[in-house]
Amino acid sequence: MIRLRDIEKYYETGAGRTYVLRRINLEFRPGEFITIMGPSGAGKSTLLSILGLLDGAWSGEYYLMDHAVHALKPKDRAALNKQYIGFVFQQYHLLDDLTVAENLDLPLSYRNVKRKDRESMVADVLDRFNIVAKKDLFPSQLSGGQQQLVAVARAVIGNPKVILADEPTGSLHSSQGKMIMDLLKKLNDEGTTIVQVTHNENWAAYGDRIIELFDGWLSEPQTATAVRSEE
Repeated sequence: MIRLRDIEKYYETGAGRTYVLRRINLEFRPGEFITIMGPSGAGKSTLLSILGLLDGAWSGEYYLMDHAVHALKPKDRAALNKQYIGFVFQQYHLLDDLTVAENLDLPLSYRNVKRKDRESMVADVLDRFNIVAKKDLFPSQLSGGQQQLVAVARAVIGNPKVILADEPTGSLHSSQGKMIMDLLKKLNDEGTTIVQVTHNENWAAYGDRIIELFDGWLSEPQTATAVRSEE
């Protein structure tokens, strides 16, 4: 599903190149739940942004669903993002001046889905995530856990093949975090590939495989079972 070959990312400085990622070689299979871990500044969020086609300034080869991303023009990469990728951010990134239903409708409008079909898809997701009662509320009227629930619902409304979650529980207390992780695991069990960045070993253990980054380099991969056994 996803193949990365010698992916590198750097910034030019007065002292030369400062690398954020070095020689990243990875493969993600359909239906996997992958956790990316590492200290601050290791390159985790940068890697997730490249995977999500939000960052185009890198070198190497990236294949997504057999599409050679590295050979595509920016508009074609953006089209792939809309077709295959759902993104969940730590800070929710909901639009404050839109209701819950309007926030869910927004990504569909970018995909030129007909209004009637959008209304049906929004209604289905509201029901699926048990937030029908919240549909006319604004983000400021929701708790942090409820806002992240809406953010996950927005990420899945277009039926993406891959959900990328950047510290999805980082702003939540433990019970809200567990709710979000259980939801991501349920989506994974239903066939969606999940790639999450987290510092929390409990949440990391939800994954099938753990990838660790240090100073932009990959360390030896682990299974989630190995992490559980160390606790």
